[in-house]
Amino acid sequence: MLEVVPENAKTKSIVLDARDWPGHLAGQHVDVRLTAEDGYQAQRSYSIASPPEDAELVLTVERLDDGEVSPYLTDVLEPGDDLELRGPIGGYFVWRDALGGPLFLVAGGSGVVPLRAMLHHHSATASDVPVRLLYSARTQGDLIYRDELAAYETTITLTREQPPAWDGRAGRVDADLLAEIGWAPAEHPLVYVCGPTGFVEAVADALVTLGHSPARIRTERFGPT
Repeated sequence: MLEVVPENAKTKSIVLDARDWPGHLAGQHVDVRLTAEDGYQAQRSYSIASPPEDAELVLTVERLDDGEVSPYLTDVLEPGDDLELRGPIGGYFVWRDALGGPLFLVAGGSGVVPLRAMLHHHSATASDVPVRLLYSARTQGDLIYRDELAAYETTITLTREQPPAWDGRAGRVDADLLAEIGWAPAEHPLVYVCGPTGFVEAVADALVTLGHSPARIRTERFGPT
């Protein structure tokens, strides 16, 4: 492991040496396995935040207070430590230029991580596919990658509280916001939705209600198992 970069109070990006990495697609994830001295093992899946073109592999991890793996990755792991990874994993929730668009990315919380890889891949390949990001977070302090996302066509909505002079949106992602920010169903956008289970299900249902084809909506969710 090369570096740990704070993203917000509970989230850090872990930068890994990828010299022996077999390569990945934007949107894939890895399994991280930890083994205690007594042999006990814990394993969790984390999305890859970096695009295939980067020389380093980046995982962005949000600390869960009751988690078995994330507290170690965010609070204990230091440069020089090794991590046991399995992957890359997943072939459905991925994007490459050949899949086309228009591309509509919808993120809830740390669900922005694999979408960040897609955005960076889009830039690295100089893709001319139109792309928009709609990003929902509880508060401004919960945002991840806020500064770098400003380089893209990004709309941010805060659901819990908004700071003074906030120039973004407020409230949950609903059908009205999706219709305003995204493309019309007639334009056949390719939509990627990632976030907590409830968020993903609500967004996907709203998109279908608006007339979007389920075949053009790809989802990835996380939460208690």
